Amino acid sequence: MNIKSSQTLVAEALKDIKTISTEDAHEMMVQNKCNLIDIRDIRELEKEGRIEGSNHIPRGMLEFWLDPESPYFKEGKLDMKKEMVLFCAGGLRSALAAKTLKDMGFEKVSHVDGGFGKLKNSKFKIT
Repeated sequence: MNIKSSQTLVAEALKDIKTISTEDAHEMMVQNKCNLIDIRDIRELEKEGRIEGSNHIPRGMLEFWLDPESPYFKEGKLDMKKEMVLFCAGGLRSALAAKTLKDMGFEKVSHVDGGFGKLKNSKFKIT
């Protein structure tokens, strides 16, 4: 059995997706050009805080909440025409999630380099 490592999956995803800086993410949010999506676990949000204005979609539900054909689709939660900007704690899960959204057919998708770890030390407000 030949199993790809999680590091290999992340490395492959990073070649295929758009990675943006915290500054780019902040600018897009200020200009109302994106959905900033926090895919961390709810326990991480409770412990570390949230980015003001971000949407929380747990990693395990992302594909289901964004699929209009799914019974779990969250109608009206996001503006489906705007770029989906994902972040997690450090950037690994969001890279995989961004790749999955691309595979689903989303064209405007990116993830934030360094995740929440970098976002909390940038212009974003933590609540």
